[in-house]
Amino acid sequence: MQSQRHLFQLPADVHYFNGAYMSPLLRSVEEAGIQGMIRKRNPTQITAADFFEEAEEVKHLFGRLIHGQPEQVAIIPSVSYGLESAVRNLPTTNGSKAIVVADDFPSDYYTISRWCATHRKQLIVIHPPQTREGRGKLWNQRILEAIDADTAVVIMSSIHWTDGTAFNLKEIGQQCRAMNAKLIVDGTQSVGARPIDVEAFKIDALVCAGYKWLLGPYAIGAAWYHEDFNDGQPIEEAWVNRDNARDFTSLTQYSAGYTPGAGRYNVGEYGNFILLPMFRAALKQVLEWQVESIEQYCLGMSNALAAHLISMGFWVEDEGARSAHMFGALLPPGRDVASFFERLKKHNIFVSRRGEAVRISTHLYIEEKDVELFREVLME
Repeated sequence: MQSQRHLFQLPADVHYFNGAYMSPLLRSVEEAGIQGMIRKRNPTQITAADFFEEAEEVKHLFGRLIHGQPEQVAIIPSVSYGLESAVRNLPTTNGSKAIVVADDFPSDYYTISRWCATHRKQLIVIHPPQTREGRGKLWNQRILEAIDADTAVVIMSSIHWTDGTAFNLKEIGQQCRAMNAKLIVDGTQSVGARPIDVEAFKIDALVCAGYKWLLGPYAIGAAWYHEDFNDGQPIEEAWVNRDNARDFTSLTQYSAGYTPGAGRYNVGEYGNFILLPMFRAALKQVLEWQVESIEQYCLGMSNALAAHLISMGFWVEDEGARSAHMFGALLPPGRDVASFFERLKKHNIFVSRRGEAVRISTHLYIEEKDVELFREVLME
């Protein structure tokens, strides 16, 4: 695959190694948003079907991306919303502990820690090993060893959000299923750039914000829930999630039934006439490119930069244990972090600092000239 930078709204002098923070907009996504605003000018052009049909298409697109049934997909406004829908419907009698990984994204931690406090469960935090040699492999092994018959749930990001450590979700999912524990995954930092299969990985709930690797706008995302959640209690009782919602003449004939599958977990007003078309356009483009091709392109760019960083004394996780599209680098001893970031910013090179790591991410808008400039700045 070749660079697709021409399809993004990025200034020519910006070298954006920061998609893990927020993706730039595709031109097609921006245009979809503009057309959505234009349509809202004249509400007579918006029909009753428009409240539902575009959302159904988004569910099918997301289902294809994660290899999950579209009726099990819900439209959500944020990761925290999608996580809460899953956690509030966890069984409370199949284990006395919940497992998280150290320094996971705050929404993941806060959601499960409150559940533990409410239901008197023990929260177990799995830390990485102190050694840097084989760190990712050892961390995965620690997670697997911690999942036993007393585990109620494992909640974790698909990769570590600060440094891109790759978690072996397939083995973790198999271990959870064997121990009758639920696996809830925050896929925000990988879905769209790294292949995932909710069925093969035995994931019980997968929650994703749309504004990073799915290339969509802010404040919309998608979640997939296993059929075990189909009779659960939603966060809100939105009228659009009831089984009679499409008939506007019968809305006050109140129904106890919800739309099939995971439809009860859709956020109210999920048929957003601006954000939803943008999200649809983004998902279509990701599927057209194919995630495997995106990952391979990112791997080439990331490996070239990682090799140079390592040669200069930075620490980078082993290739097999880091994600292709995102990785963390630790500065050599004695090197000033603030001045390092200032130098990058001076040259319009954008990265993030998360914890002690310099978080670097690549995508189809990164080209060899961007990597080369990064190298030159490192050598200054």
